Amino acid sequence: MNPDSTPLLTPQDAFNAQLLKNVHPPDWVNPVPGERYNLVVVGAGTAGLVAAAGSALLGAKVALIERHLMGGDCTNYGCVPSKALLRSARAAAALRDSGGFGMVAPTAGHADFARVMERLRRLRAQISANDSVARFSSLGVEVYLGEASFVGRNAVEVGGRRLSFAKAVIATGARAAALKVQGFAEVGYLTSETVFSLATLPQTLLVIGTGPVGCELAQAFQRLGSAVTLVGRASRLLPRDDADAAAVLHRSLTRDGVRILLDATPLRAEPAAGQRRVVLRRHAREEVVVTDQILVAVGRTPNLARLNAHLAAVATSASGVVVDDHLRTTNPDIYAAGDICSPYQFTHAAEAMARIAIQNALFFGRKRVSELVIPWTTYTDPEVAHVGISAAAAGARGHRVVTLTQELGDTDRAILDGEAEGYVRLYFHRRGGRLLGATLVGSHAGESIGEAVLAITQRLSAAQLSKVIHPYPTQAEAMKRAADQQFLNRLNPWLRRLLRQYFRTRR
Repeated sequence: MNPDSTPLLTPQDAFNAQLLKNVHPPDWVNPVPGERYNLVVVGAGTAGLVAAAGSALLGAKVALIERHLMGGDCTNYGCVPSKALLRSARAAAALRDSGGFGMVAPTAGHADFARVMERLRRLRAQISANDSVARFSSLGVEVYLGEASFVGRNAVEVGGRRLSFAKAVIATGARAAALKVQGFAEVGYLTSETVFSLATLPQTLLVIGTGPVGCELAQAFQRLGSAVTLVGRASRLLPRDDADAAAVLHRSLTRDGVRILLDATPLRAEPAAGQRRVVLRRHAREEVVVTDQILVAVGRTPNLARLNAHLAAVATSASGVVVDDHLRTTNPDIYAAGDICSPYQFTHAAEAMARIAIQNALFFGRKRVSELVIPWTTYTDPEVAHVGISAAAAGARGHRVVTLTQELGDTDRAILDGEAEGYVRLYFHRRGGRLLGATLVGSHAGESIGEAVLAITQRLSAAQLSKVIHPYPTQAEAMKRAADQQFLNRLNPWLRRLLRQYFRTRR
């Protein structure tokens, strides 16, 4: 695709037409650059949109350049469409499991995939209005659609027009990484950027990658009616998360019917009578999977091609743009934010980084990205959410960290909801009781992790968390119950004896 032309979205229905009208209007004419811009933002994903809108609202003269679709990965290929699909898949699972709640379970059958995808496109088009060219133009941002290339330390070119700037923010993001294994390019495969264009449900689906994206989509397609095989090189799911969390998720995916092959390395792929034949190496032997479709979810690659960052004296690496703790590049007039420079490739991280970038770029700020407390959530069922230090880090600190776990199976609301598998695990500093990290596994983990983020940000202790009053019954009160354990743990035998003696004297 020529990035300066109108993108082609499939299927070409009314919802995708509305999406294009919002985020890459076919009839858009770029403005004519005038005086020097206070800020030029390259890339209109989450980081770029926040940087451009925030700066314009503060009165700066701002240009925003986007080569493809406003809203970037999140709106078009990531958070928005994926969560629409996951919600439909969760509804399918609820119908499947309704007999356990006293309902008359429906007869066996699969979801209407065409309607599921139509709903996805309709909601994506609706939400895309927030990221539209029209909205950002109304904020005073001058929007340019086309490929951006730096032509100097303080100048960038788009569509043959040169924009000069005092400051710039690079926010070009990242894209789905390719799988460079023999035969895969020839047989063809889906990524997170193409899977949401599927018109028909694959009867069989091979998902390669056991990180968040792979696990989420494997579970969703299985629940919608595909027979899914999930393959990963690692020895467990979600390698970045708590091993116990991965074990809970493994059991859940297995119950859904997902076939999980770990310690497996793809060797080659070849066509096989209208399907794909994939050969894996697993436990020193070759294993074959024949499938209708392949979905590759093996990481992200930074978008640097044709940016000519070197002409602006901006250093790059295989991971993206090189920045310091203030998000400043090797050119002091250029900053970066979001997936192009961060190991935390989440929408909420990109937003937080963009706020730091514009403060530091426009107002001589000294905000540090290392001060951010960034959570993440894998939106499987159950969800897995985490913030702060990991289980491995807690173990390495040994006696300096107190680990407290509250099982959801001991939480009334989780039992009543039929969602008792999961837990809240909190890591406290032994001296002073300050919260250092948390892992939540449960149906509402992503909604509940914010309390732990606030506690870490405000350096709250177990005692303070224990004082938070939650409505009863809620699953979120598991956080308080976990913090309560800090006091129960202090009731060692000698203190219990002392208290018994005290109360005998008070009778």
